Amino acid sequence: MVAINTTSLRKEYGDVPVIRDLSFVVESGDIYGFLGPNGAGKTTVMRILTCLLKPTAGSATVAGESIANRDAVTEKIGYLPEEPPLYPELTGLEQLEFWAGFRGMDPEYADDRIELFLDRFDLTEHANKRISSYSKGMQQKVGLIQSILHEPEVLFLDEPTSGLDPNAVRTVQETFREFVSDGSTVFLSTHILPVVDTLADAVGVLHQGELITTGTPEELKNRVTSPEDQTLEDVFIEITEP
Repeated sequence: MVAINTTSLRKEYGDVPVIRDLSFVVESGDIYGFLGPNGAGKTTVMRILTCLLKPTAGSATVAGESIANRDAVTEKIGYLPEEPPLYPELTGLEQLEFWAGFRGMDPEYADDRIELFLDRFDLTEHANKRISSYSKGMQQKVGLIQSILHEPEVLFLDEPTSGLDPNAVRTVQETFREFVSDGSTVFLSTHILPVVDTLADAVGVLHQGELITTGTPEELKNRVTSPEDQTLEDVFIEITEP
């Protein structure tokens, strides 16, 4: 089953193309690593697929719904942008309770999920403190919990491990594996390439608005000139350098 399917997606600002005829498929139950240098257009693609931005041309489906049908898509997805959408005057617990209500979750079930993730991400003792007092890493954890709380079919993540310590990164990786084990999908954009190398079932590399290569991490390593002992970071540098 296909979780994401894009066909000739294009985005222009005036006469300047940002995304150029982008076509790719992400299978359900996969973790898809979406890579590219700064300015490649990754965030633009995410904003199109989460219905925050309309493409200039082309089409896409997410969780079986056309991105032209914004309400149908947003009901089925979770999205963590690079800056988590949080209300600093709320406590961490209030933020998650608000989000659960916004998503129409059963209150009792939502409470159980919130308790589970607060404990998993070591936030229980901070749950009743205002988000304005949280560190960058703590705010990132709340954003992550918020994005996955309602069990979306497709989860979009833009730099999800930003500001996290190694223990928290490991917890995030374990959570992603658990999430996709039930058939859900993760669309992951990050500069932390070892995370992608460890987690991703498939990888797409965007450069100057074009998808220049796709495949598993191992397949990408085998396409470069000296694949022996290369990391995904080495491959990324080789295929995107001028």
